[in-house]
Amino acid sequence: MSLIKHLHHASLVASDLTASRAFYEGVLELSVNPTRPILPYDGVWYDIGDSMIHLLVVPNPDAGVVRPDHGGIDRHTAMMVNDFDELIARLEKAGIPYSLSKSGRKALFCRDPDGNALEFMG
Repeated sequence: MSLIKHLHHASLVASDLTASRAFYEGVLELSVNPTRPILPYDGVWYDIGDSMIHLLVVPNPDAGVVRPDHGGIDRHTAMMVNDFDELIARLEKAGIPYSLSKSGRKALFCRDPDGNALEFMG
């Protein structure tokens, strides 16, 4: 039995919480977890099954770093989706570029408003 039970959350840096919320809540339709603890910086928690994404509005430690075009060769947060084609339609409607997995799997990569790489698998 592994010492680790499950992934609780992944934290991503956000510079513009309004733009980030439009992406995560509007395009991806994630639900806000209202029990976010009081912290000395702004942010939001999103429920994803038994896990969460935590957006932190803090100075970006990677500011000025050039990220790879394809999110699959960058650090990224990976999520399973219920409807892969619907996700593609939402990204295209919102004008968000994405690239398909180079492995041929049913997966795509895109970036949020702050350039955080996200992987979605169908």
